[in-house]
Amino acid sequence: MKNSKFFKAVGFVVIVLILSAAFTGCETESHDVSGQYAGIEANAPANRIDILLFNDFHGNVAEDTRPGKGKNAGMAKMIGYVRTAGMENPNTIVVAGGDNYQGTAISNLTYGAPVSAMMRAMDVKVCAVGNHEFDWGSNRMTKWQKDGNFTFLAANIVEKKTGKPVSWAKPYAIIKKGNYKIAFIGLAHPDTAVLTSAEHVSGLEFTDPVKTGQEWVDYLLAGKAKEGKPDAIIALTHIDSFQEDGKISGNAVKLTEIKGLDAVLSAHSHRTVSGNVNGIPILQAYCYGRAVGKLSITFGSENKIAKIESAVDEIYKHKDSLIEDEKGKALFTKYDTELKPIMGEVIGVAEGEFTHERSEKGSNTLLGAWAAEVQRQLGKADIAIQNGGGLRRTLAAGNITVGDLYEIMPFDNYLVVFDLPGSEIKKAIDHGIMNPNITDGQFAGLRVEYDGRKPFENRITKITLMDGTPLDMNKKYRVVVNSFMFTGGDSYDFSKATNSAESVSIRDALIDAIKKAKTIKPIPVDYIKDISK
Repeated sequence: MKNSKFFKAVGFVVIVLILSAAFTGCETESHDVSGQYAGIEANAPANRIDILLFNDFHGNVAEDTRPGKGKNAGMAKMIGYVRTAGMENPNTIVVAGGDNYQGTAISNLTYGAPVSAMMRAMDVKVCAVGNHEFDWGSNRMTKWQKDGNFTFLAANIVEKKTGKPVSWAKPYAIIKKGNYKIAFIGLAHPDTAVLTSAEHVSGLEFTDPVKTGQEWVDYLLAGKAKEGKPDAIIALTHIDSFQEDGKISGNAVKLTEIKGLDAVLSAHSHRTVSGNVNGIPILQAYCYGRAVGKLSITFGSENKIAKIESAVDEIYKHKDSLIEDEKGKALFTKYDTELKPIMGEVIGVAEGEFTHERSEKGSNTLLGAWAAEVQRQLGKADIAIQNGGGLRRTLAAGNITVGDLYEIMPFDNYLVVFDLPGSEIKKAIDHGIMNPNITDGQFAGLRVEYDGRKPFENRITKITLMDGTPLDMNKKYRVVVNSFMFTGGDSYDFSKATNSAESVSIRDALIDAIKKAKTIKPIPVDYIKDISK
């Protein structure tokens, strides 16, 4: 059951969309190349194609202007950056790695409208399908493409009934620039089905990206596409990669096994990655509009690839020097003005910073500890478990606004309370400790000791209630989680749950808790310990 607050929120979204309709015409306006872009001239050789990548933007259309901390460039400067690059090399193709829309109040409450406007202005041609594209179901895919003037690519998302690729995306696209044809094959993360709410991907199958990718590379190299045989083939993916000390790892590495593939564009893991594996470039451009990846392909005689180079421009380090596109800024301002009276409402004060670094492993964050405890108390449960990825950023010290909560908890999940045996609780907590695939789980109501040297999901050495009473493996406890986790999200398994009941929106619960407390203070996390350290 979904409470009245949910329907109130839906009503508010409708109002916002109606108000926003008055200026959606700005999305299709052409940009004057004079004025702020005057004097920028082409300087690239005609035989070089530049592919610009941004990924995991998550609705961050506002520039983060906090002194010394703000990294997000915002939509106006993103537009300015790619327009400048496109003028310097007319043979530039702009692509996106997915997870474009969900993540901020201004984007969530307009279902990504300002992001669509930005993508149109950036002349994005093709985009991979991220797991968060499904946060509102798949019925918005067509509108996003129309509004943003781009094409979703997803070769490995198929309808279970037909076994054919979904109708709202294409498996590949061939884009011609100058004398060269560049093919992009879209590949979604193979674990998308457990990275989003189950009801939003029912009827869909996410096939093996390596096998599927090879099939489409073979198809293109055989010249079966109506555009003819391409000169280069790029995998445009929402598949993770990591890079430490120069070495690249992650699921994207497997794609280098595809014969005939020339490069891999990665996403999902929010990392800066640039390098080669098996002679194939892998590129990922951080997240939130903080970086732009560049894949430069230089062609020789007979349209053969002479050289491919990858690089990431961490634009957050020099964003003050970027051109801020005037029309992009005006469009953002209009959306921001409409939403500010509601999103800017101060609901309380944070006495300190509630950190939530999603890359942190082996502990609970200050924000995670607080959010889990709020849910535990509201659900009148013994134990609360919160997936780390369900909280999206740190809560800064100072005034807390409604907008902050929409950015921290952007998903429309609700609480589910149920009974669960102690043995299953232990499994769920163990699943969230140093998980290699997801952000570490957060919890409340337990004390946990684990050995970080032990294998994944077998690390817990001691688990008790907060009063020190050992968790009884055979006893049932009252547990609260969010609806995403309850239905198998992030591969959590609560299939042994009994006596389940749905409760309120989690975002509403956190907002109400802050309003009631007026001031909240971070409390050090001392209930989880790695005994190997």
